[in-house]
Amino acid sequence: MAVEFRNSETKDNLMRAFAGESQARNRYTFGASLAKKENLYVIESIFTFTANQEKEHGEIFYNHLQELVGEHIHVDGNYPVDLQKDMVGLLRAAQHNEYEEYEDVYRYFGDKAKEEGFLNVANSFYMIAEIEKTHGDRFKKFADMLEKNELFVSNMKTGWMCLNCGHVHYGKTVPEKCPVCDHNRGYFIRLELAPYQNK
Repeated sequence: MAVEFRNSETKDNLMRAFAGESQARNRYTFGASLAKKENLYVIESIFTFTANQEKEHGEIFYNHLQELVGEHIHVDGNYPVDLQKDMVGLLRAAQHNEYEEYEDVYRYFGDKAKEEGFLNVANSFYMIAEIEKTHGDRFKKFADMLEKNELFVSNMKTGWMCLNCGHVHYGKTVPEKCPVCDHNRGYFIRLELAPYQNK
């Protein structure tokens, strides 16, 4: 059932997705600021990293609207108010929102785009849905570690990397300060979760 793009539900869904990604980017930037205040550089980095990916998703959705340059698209949508006071609550809210985009929203948008004959758009929705699941899984992992007091503590000796200077510390807990660069313990991440590790 091919539909003219300007009369499609897909056009509206793209604008909804653009608005959602834009809001997610801002929420994660706010989350990064809270993490920084709490000296949780690792969590700050995760929020910032994810915010940058949400910006890219927003740009992908927005670029699909190219043929409507100069026009206005009115859409309604529901967007979360995640003004959590604690870091675990903020991570759990982010996890929930990412899984909702993965399980419900972007799959539906993809199916509608496919039904209306916009296969490139459908593929963007389906592929970005999978990325949102990865975001949700990552937020869950760090929320779980914070809840269990395992962000900086392990029940067995493990490696911990300082994300500021790259120093690797081995032990069951991270030091209060990095012995190389003096940054606080909030910069340490489990070595297996550190970026750019050779496996």
